[in-house]
Amino acid sequence: MQSEIPQSNSCVIKLSFSLDFDIGQGYVTSKIQDRDGNIRKLNIQPGTRGIKLQSDLISRDKNKQAEPPSHVYVQTTNLPTHVYVRTTLKDKKTLVRKLPVIGTSDWLLIFEEDLCMLAIKGQYDEMEILG
Repeated sequence: MQSEIPQSNSCVIKLSFSLDFDIGQGYVTSKIQDRDGNIRKLNIQPGTRGIKLQSDLISRDKNKQAEPPSHVYVQTTNLPTHVYVRTTLKDKKTLVRKLPVIGTSDWLLIFEEDLCMLAIKGQYDEMEILG
């Protein structure tokens, strides 16, 4: 799946960050600081495979927020249909997941069983979201 990931200039969304997880009951959270100093929240939990993107990540105009969908599975024109989540584990192995975008949220929400279990076990080194 590595070969499917879009090249840098064709990515609408490109995030790369190190992770420091807090483990909750059945989910993990992490705070992320981007290049501009903005703090973002990431939540990974088991469930139907997919991702909800933080709406300001997909807004074309930095001063205008993207409209959230009226229903979780309804996508706005600004949303990509899927993104790739590339994770580097502490043992330097790389995992790539292709997740459908199921809407927007106040923070990044990833629903994927294996990614959640690896986070609970503290196996991540860093993660990238590309789409």
